[in-house]
Amino acid sequence: MHFLANGDELGVAVAILPADHGRKVVGRVVLDYDARCLRRKRLSTEGGAAFMVDLPQTVSLDPGAAFALADGNAIEVVEAHEPVLRIEGDLPRLAWHIGNRHCPCEMADDHLIIRADPVLEDMLRKLGANIAKGYAPFRPEGGAYGHGRTFGHSH
Repeated sequence: MHFLANGDELGVAVAILPADHGRKVVGRVVLDYDARCLRRKRLSTEGGAAFMVDLPQTVSLDPGAAFALADGNAIEVVEAHEPVLRIEGDLPRLAWHIGNRHCPCEMADDHLIIRADPVLEDMLRKLGANIAKGYAPFRPEGGAYGHGRTFGHSH
């Protein structure tokens, strides 16, 4: 795999590719959960090469996705490790309180994971949760009807 050096310009990313895209990867970009939701933004690879993302609509990038460059190459998207809280306890009750605050949440059979938040951490501890702090890629459940993130709603 050949990565471009600092100061190189990679051009414009015009589409998102799935994990099994098969294109030549010329760089990697590390993005946290918030940064993996975008439409138009200038980014830099780990090696410092710049490129512009210019998509027709806002997308939420799945694990393993890549940016398709106009020259036929690709930039691999890597999920950043970010501060998270691993939550154990009465999961249905704790999940309800997390959801009631519209907080993205990753769910497993025996634990929940949310982004580190001292206010939510305090509330969950008061509700009897066992909480461990850590760093990991954050991959919360998708939005309503299985269509990725929700982008707000009006009341």
